[in-house]
Amino acid sequence: MSNLDRQAPLTVCGGRGFVVAEPVRELLSPRRVQLGESTEVRRLLPNLGRRMVGAWAFVDHYGPDDIADEPGMQVPPHPHMGLQTVSWLHEGEVLHRDSTGSLRTVRPRELGLMTSGRAISHSEESPRPHARFLHGAQLWVALPDTHRHVEPHFEHHADLPRVTAPGLTATVVLGELDGATSPGTTYTPLVGADLALAAGAEANLPLDPDFEYAVLAMSGEVHVDGVPVLPGSMLYLGCGRSELPLRAASDAGLMLLGGEPFEEEIVMWWNFVARKDEEIREAREAWMSGDRFGEVKGYDGGRLDAPEVPATQLKARGRVR
Repeated sequence: MSNLDRQAPLTVCGGRGFVVAEPVRELLSPRRVQLGESTEVRRLLPNLGRRMVGAWAFVDHYGPDDIADEPGMQVPPHPHMGLQTVSWLHEGEVLHRDSTGSLRTVRPRELGLMTSGRAISHSEESPRPHARFLHGAQLWVALPDTHRHVEPHFEHHADLPRVTAPGLTATVVLGELDGATSPGTTYTPLVGADLALAAGAEANLPLDPDFEYAVLAMSGEVHVDGVPVLPGSMLYLGCGRSELPLRAASDAGLMLLGGEPFEEEIVMWWNFVARKDEEIREAREAWMSGDRFGEVKGYDGGRLDAPEVPATQLKARGRVR
């Protein structure tokens, strides 16, 4: 999924300067962003109060939207570099095309994982015809310097491992949770898990105290470590936790995101993750000139133009709050 913000700021993230080394309860409110013609998303990362959680650098939550009489998601071809995109649905389906030739429909609780590496372009759209409701999350994982120039590729995993407890089912989307490991390729120690809780359920989810964590509320009424978290909001939890108390007042859906605090400073602008301002500008020029990012074949429409890069030179300052 693209960042369609036409005033996309240059953002420096990463480094351990603002990692909270102890458990906290920091509630993050979303910023509303229009995505394409008929999809509005709630952007949780990057956030004014928090830029990254481990290597997770971007989180959009959307829906549930009634798109029975709408085109649904329509995101034209656009570029990515230096990151992985994670498509995760609770309702609906998304048709993915990319410049490596991948063509795949991603459905609820299936992992669509695109590793951009040095350069890729892709489109995302609701199929025709499509389901009435669309509800999901789109997330980015920053690639470490040692792997950010890997060959681009796309993975689709329909069969993902689960961890269960009374009233709780945790699907491991990426990384490892309580001994269960996702087949999705990762490049840093992290975890992404989809949590489904039944009404009245109380559970303690095992965590790695070396990871920092956050929880994205997708649906329902749930208390995370005693804090009510409403759908479309995110609770940052810091580090140093060995378990996470959960209590559901209704059937509820959450996403657990975590990982080792990302050591490196990164520059994130539009749909690019880099290390220097110059790399961002070179990538934008390459996309606008039709170089490097390949071609998405089969999409019915034009591709996105990149916004203008701010004239000011970016200076690295570590994690920005």
